[in-house]
Amino acid sequence: MSLLRRLFGRGALAAAPGETLLVNAYATVRELPLLPFPHSMLGRRDLTDPELPTHLDGFIGYVMGRGDGRMTAGRYHLWRHLQRVRNHASFEISSAELPRLEAWALDANAVLFLPDGSVRSPDMGTLMSSAGESDPSAVLPHPADALARRARSLGRLKGLNPSPLAGMPPSIGEAELVLRTPAEVLRRSLALFHLAARAEAHASGADSIPGGRPDLNRIGYEALTPREREQIADGCTFEDASALTWRYEAANVLAWSLGLEGGRIEDSGAQIDVNALWRSLAPLAVAGGIASAPVLRPAGEILDALDRTWREHWVVRQAREKELPLEGVDGDVVAERHVAFNWLTGFQNVPDASWDDIDTPT
Repeated sequence: MSLLRRLFGRGALAAAPGETLLVNAYATVRELPLLPFPHSMLGRRDLTDPELPTHLDGFIGYVMGRGDGRMTAGRYHLWRHLQRVRNHASFEISSAELPRLEAWALDANAVLFLPDGSVRSPDMGTLMSSAGESDPSAVLPHPADALARRARSLGRLKGLNPSPLAGMPPSIGEAELVLRTPAEVLRRSLALFHLAARAEAHASGADSIPGGRPDLNRIGYEALTPREREQIADGCTFEDASALTWRYEAANVLAWSLGLEGGRIEDSGAQIDVNALWRSLAPLAVAGGIASAPVLRPAGEILDALDRTWREHWVVRQAREKELPLEGVDGDVVAERHVAFNWLTGFQNVPDASWDDIDTPT
């Protein structure tokens, strides 16, 4: 009954059970669950349909343009949900099926767009009306494992100052996750190591260490992006080269995700051992190394690290903005980790975004 009241209002309760409802569901999971209730499917598509990204861009424009268009926390997080949508389904159901629709939408991690122009949570809470208004009690869906992961991250980071924001949503759940392939991850780790080593040579005036030599890290050298090649050209300044040496930390994250012994992320306040990292990468940097790329760690481990790093980066930015001392984390280490995890998981970025286009919003 509460679902009917949310949707039709108290005055329409008597007629509501006979109503037919058109629903457009926007789900973030990789595989859309089957609809376990009577329905009439009007259309269904995923990201293999080239028209879906364009449709989602249009829908995001609709959401961002409602009302006065002012960016609120609710509007921002709804926008982020829509950016992660992987499946869109349009169907008609009887209003009597609303309780089963709620359970399905939670399983699909979907928001619902209705004919009145509103965007609804699975329990029909108004995330945004056609006029741009939101019900403060309406809550975006998040996978259960993502919610549990947030709780663990907050527990682990409770000693930081400033404290991680409890209201930050979870990152993503395993059912939403699409990881880069091990071969992609290895190439990118080797490229980042090569970039950092070459930058270190520029900054110090010394010869590159082995990982920065094309003959000893051919895979990494060939995997550099055009922008990275420009960054370590002969005109690279000392300041730019020094900044690029932090890419060792991003390379470390990807090596860790492959389970390589030299990859370490336990301590967010310590820089990595570059020599140990190269010892793990070197056997894979030669011809044929990609073919023997290790498998990735379990998804849950990677997502735990993503969620923790995302919150740590928020703390770093808050401390810098408020000019507070930062203890327990190294801001530069965390920033590089955040880029690497967002690239690896696609979190908060367009699917398959290139390394040079990865963003790290907090």
